[in-house]
Amino acid sequence: MADEEPVDQKRLLEESCKPKCVRPLLEYQACIKRIQGDDSGQKHCTGQYFDYWYCVDKCVAPKLFTKLK
Repeated sequence: MADEEPVDQKRLLEESCKPKCVRPLLEYQACIKRIQGDDSGQKHCTGQYFDYWYCVDKCVAPKLFTKLK
């Protein structure tokens, strides 16, 4: 038992929470499509990216802290 590699609970919980964050993901993907042709480098989707991960993290946090040792 002690030789087993520990499983990262956060990654498992993130996978279960991603379906709950569809709207921010779709907004991020729409932004990516919108700026694909931009060669200036001025346009970005950082806000949408962080909105998506904020949603995932908000879902994961309460579940994660109960699983930590």
